Parts: sequence; C-alpha cells; structure tokens
Amino acid sequence: MHLVIISGSVFGTANLVADEAQTLLSNAGVQVSRLQPLSLDALLALAPDVLLVCTSTTGMGELPDTLVPLFHEMRDRFPLLTGKPFGVIALGDSAYGDTFCLAGEQFRELLLELQASEALPMLRLDASETVTPETDAEPWLQELVGLLQD
Repeated sequence: MHLVIISGSVFGTANLVADEAQTLLSNAGVQVSRLQPLSLDALLALAPDVLLVCTSTTGMGELPDTLVPLFHEMRDRFPLLTGKPFGVIALGDSAYGDTFCLAGEQFRELLLELQASEALPMLRLDASETVTPETDAEPWLQELVGLLQD
C-alpha cells in the first residue's frame, strides 16, 4: 500500500499536519511518500494506491499558491483516478464564514470528478478552535490507517 501526501500551506500549518500524517502512517506500516515537486507527472510517477491531501485555505477560499499549478494541471489533463481512495484534511478559520475550508473542498471535488473514491469524509480543522491541528488530526488519521489495513 503506497500512500502519497500532497500538501499546500501558506504559513506552514498544513505542512505540519502532513508531517504528522507521514509519521503516523509510516509508523503503522504504510509506505508513504510526499509529493515533491508538486506536479502531475511527479504524482503519476509515484503510482500511489491512496492519496492524502492536506491543505490550508487562503484569501477568499483559495488554494495556497503552492498547490494552484498542480490543481490546474490535474483539472486540465484530467487523469482518471477511478476507484483510488483518497482523503482530504482541510485547514481554515470558521470566522471567514462561507469560505471555511473551501480549498480542501475544491480539491475534494476535483478528486471526485477524476473518479477517485473518498475513503473518509473530509476533516475540517478550524483555526478558531485549535492551536494544535496536527494533534487534532490524529483520530482521523488513525481511522484512515484502520481502513487501509482492512
């Protein structure tokens, strides 16, 4: 089982969550790679069995600048990911109302359009409620590990 983590962050918090996910999943025996560079060709070369996206939301609900090129490349080239399980951890601030975790929702919708299969409902981490999102993600990540080991 090879899981690839795609992460995009403005201030580094989503990358911290991705780091925690990588550690937790690796310790559970899952082969984990981080997507670098953030390109579709690099993603396809890794041939993942599972995808995990960790992204913050910026501005008026936009993706972080680091994820925008990959998102557009996936949308434009449309590589079918039929049945490939994925999960999304979205970081945002509920004080921004309608744009809360919108970047994660955009990536989730794209993966569904590419016919990937959502393994778990998207995890939304609220900066208004937590200062330790990497810790708050652990129960969700443990549930993901359980699904992958079944």
